[in-house]
Amino acid sequence: MKKILNKVDFLIGDLELLSQCLTQSSRKPFDDEVCEFLNAVSKKLMKNPASRNYSDVVTFAFWIRKASVDQLKLRLVKKDSNIHLGRGIAFHIAPSNVPCNFAYSLVIGLLTGNINIVRVPSKNFEQIKIITEALMESLRQFVQLEHYIFLIRYDRDKEVNDLLSSVADTRIVWGGDTTIRELRKSELSPRAMEITFADRYSLAIINSQTYLAASVKSKIAEDFYNDTYLTDQNACTSPRIVIWTGEDKDEAKKVFWEHLHHLVAEKYNFQPVQGINKLTEAYLAVINLKDAYIENSYDNLIIRIKLSKIDSHVMNYKGNSGLFFEYDCNDIMEIRNLCNDSRCQTVGYLGKLTDLYPLINSGIKGVDRVVPIGKTMDFDLIWDGYDLMAMLTRVISLT
Repeated sequence: MKKILNKVDFLIGDLELLSQCLTQSSRKPFDDEVCEFLNAVSKKLMKNPASRNYSDVVTFAFWIRKASVDQLKLRLVKKDSNIHLGRGIAFHIAPSNVPCNFAYSLVIGLLTGNINIVRVPSKNFEQIKIITEALMESLRQFVQLEHYIFLIRYDRDKEVNDLLSSVADTRIVWGGDTTIRELRKSELSPRAMEITFADRYSLAIINSQTYLAASVKSKIAEDFYNDTYLTDQNACTSPRIVIWTGEDKDEAKKVFWEHLHHLVAEKYNFQPVQGINKLTEAYLAVINLKDAYIENSYDNLIIRIKLSKIDSHVMNYKGNSGLFFEYDCNDIMEIRNLCNDSRCQTVGYLGKLTDLYPLINSGIKGVDRVVPIGKTMDFDLIWDGYDLMAMLTRVISLT
């Protein structure tokens, strides 16, 4: 065991502490000490000037503050005579392209009472450094929790995967289809559970009349920017296709994309290689899709591909850094095939939620979340259709 784990770099924790976690007790969900610890981490992040450079760090800090965690507890903790406990050791594999995901996964494991071994991205995102420092500083005040938090890095290595999977009571894989297939080569114990977050896609549905009537169109542009450009559209929740409904679609599109372009030009750090990759993906999509063409644009900050037909195969063409498909929709059921794909995760909407009910209630296989534009990145313990509170705890039934 020690020989294998010598391949692992510890950001938080060490080999001796990790060897002890096999005998560590699970905690109850929303344990008081865990909640106090998270609030301490939140305060440190909020006070750190470096956090202000990263809106995703600020969002995470806001999510783990006391008021937010109390709301989660009120909504999720069951009040019954049974005993609810964490399942034990949770082995988390964070995605490589979303800097703060590892932290959300860790918090899920802590709030559900588990010991957490989290593999963080190998890329040195500054957000990882900022959050890790806040966690380490807070652990000095909450030393009893040092057996519950291990942040590690290691190269792709089946021996390490095998070992950590063998001791896990739950394995949580965020890395997408390829990573899931690789991790499944490492066996879990017979009683262990696995939660996988596969490759998904998301869309935005904008009612043109609602948009044109909005008094703060710059705020809508900022909300959409946060949903997409903050993660270069790499997050599964980031819309890759915009569906326009209602009247005056052309006017709404003109105003919307102008507002967004102004914001992107002002805030987005666009690299030449991103432009090359984006154009390549756009040309490949147009060549292979029927009745699709690239809309005229000022520059390469935003590329829009207009679709005359809509189907889930459109999402086989994945671009980022500001590559969007568009479709003019006259009847919401026109996009049913797009949403009937189990890969379809989140719908961000602007307009009346009730307008989407015929689609949502039609028995589609996809769509796990329907949220207002600007909220697609908001995390919750119900995610990808999973009730993570239920899946990461066990119940001792008392009768």
